[in-house]
Amino acid sequence: MPACLCAWVRPIANRLPLLVLQHPQEAAQAKGSLRLLGLSLSACRVQVGDSFDPAALTAWLGPPGSSLLLYPDAPGAPPRPADALPQPAQLVLLDGTWRQARALLRRHPALQALPRWALPAVAPSRYRIRRAQQPAQRSTLEAACTALGQLEDRPAHYAPLLAAFSGWVDAVAARAEAGCGG
Repeated sequence: MPACLCAWVRPIANRLPLLVLQHPQEAAQAKGSLRLLGLSLSACRVQVGDSFDPAALTAWLGPPGSSLLLYPDAPGAPPRPADALPQPAQLVLLDGTWRQARALLRRHPALQALPRWALPAVAPSRYRIRRAQQPAQRSTLEAACTALGQLEDRPAHYAPLLAAFSGWVDAVAARAEAGCGG
């Protein structure tokens, strides 16, 4: 089956739990990386929606200061190294286009109140099957693996999943080039 991800799943035990808030339009995206990420990480929770119940969102985020949002700070702010951050109990990602992610952030004061962290400069994206607006933008899977690797101080731990992701991207691109769809 072209959409089957079984061959690319790499079970990874992440120490830092991951909460992903996914925009509903992204959930329908066949080339999205979150499905592979969710099937591979041992501690990954996905909530789909564009407007979450404030009480439910607060419960998912946990006590104040326990969650860290992987999202850029103000434009021009220098990225902080992972070791300069307080150790969070959970990493939060917004999954969708940048426009969708900004909308999720604007709609939810609880997300706006979270401390934010932007990834420092990283290797070029492997995600050639979807277009990024900026060279530093990454797929959700790449961003999560890079962030978890840095926050847990074990970047090599996520290399098998990143390699599998590259293989999946290559397979999707090859099917598209052969006229078989993505």
